[in-house]
Amino acid sequence: MKPQLQIRMNEALYLRNPESSALGKSIIKHSVEMIYAQGIETFTFKKLAAEIGTTEASIYRYFENKHKLLVYLTAWYWGWLEFQISFHTNNIKEPAVKLKRVIKLLTSTVVDDKQTHHINESFLHQIIIAEGSKAYLTKQVGEDNKQQFFKPYKDLCAVIGHIISEVNPKYKYPKSLATTIVEMAHFQNFFMNNLPSLTDFGKTKEESEIIAFLNDLVFSSVKKK
Repeated sequence: MKPQLQIRMNEALYLRNPESSALGKSIIKHSVEMIYAQGIETFTFKKLAAEIGTTEASIYRYFENKHKLLVYLTAWYWGWLEFQISFHTNNIKEPAVKLKRVIKLLTSTVVDDKQTHHINESFLHQIIIAEGSKAYLTKQVGEDNKQQFFKPYKDLCAVIGHIISEVNPKYKYPKSLATTIVEMAHFQNFFMNNLPSLTDFGKTKEESEIIAFLNDLVFSSVKKK
């Protein structure tokens, strides 16, 4: 039986907890759907308010601006993904098999998790691929980092880095390789579907080839003598 999903969010990301009310959950639900469809640049609180039948002022009672909302959504996703990795690798004893499972989870198409009725993880995964880096590639990244906005991402990479160290305790770069796996899984997916000449998968558009590429990259590095 799958354990109950619980993701604790940084309170500095919101003015009022969106999980505490029907309106808050509606804001999250429709934000995911609209950013997935339109992109973060086109998305506005004015459009969101019109979509859910409320006022801009009501949305601003929950989030200071759309940057904080985007960081909230990405942080939630990283927390959810860490939960998935923990659940799907819990009974795997062999570190190499565990790492291969992680690579597959990072690369494969995400199916909507029915435990979370107000968040479509399939849409959110595509947002992370296309928009996720915009949460931290900003001028205020230092201040955001001081407030620990990126802790869920760091925690996820720490989990992956630990598995890498289990595969080879002498490997010197587990943190760097962990972040590379996460980012590469998303960038290669984006390139495959939007800038195919930057990948070797543009014609086939097969996720299995990205998985094979990452396995080759990771294990060639980790097991190098």
